[in-house]
Amino acid sequence: MKISVHAVGRMKAGPERELADRYFERFAKSGPAVGLEFAGITEIAEGRSQSAIERQRDEGSRLQAQLQPGTALILLDERGKSLSSQDLANRIGQLRDGGRKVLVLAIGGADGHDPPLRDQADLVLSFGALTWPHQLVRVMLGEQLYRVATILSGHPYHRA
Repeated sequence: MKISVHAVGRMKAGPERELADRYFERFAKSGPAVGLEFAGITEIAEGRSQSAIERQRDEGSRLQAQLQPGTALILLDERGKSLSSQDLANRIGQLRDGGRKVLVLAIGGADGHDPPLRDQADLVLSFGALTWPHQLVRVMLGEQLYRVATILSGHPYHRA
């Protein structure tokens, strides 16, 4: 299953980017052994509309335009469901084993995701009730994808 990340906003050079890149590289190397191929990160500019609802619609429509029929979609959102790393690995494994060929994990803009997109998602995932800066969400997502690959392969990186 090809896995890509869709992010609203651009990540500048610096230590956060280096750390995120390190985890995504680890995932890219470890994922193929368990049928997960990292297809990269797509960044889009934040919406410029005056209202939050219009920005959500704009950002959501740009993500929607990139989704092929049958694509699995996981949205990262503070109002989403908190899962353990093991549960996330199980969900991604189920998508893979269920025949899904593509998975997009989307980090929304500052205003969150467009409600119709939230309704369409296979999972709305939260990294906790706290609000995180987008740079750190990207680092945490990279680490969790690497962790998912290690859990699915039985590698000892994840110690529950």
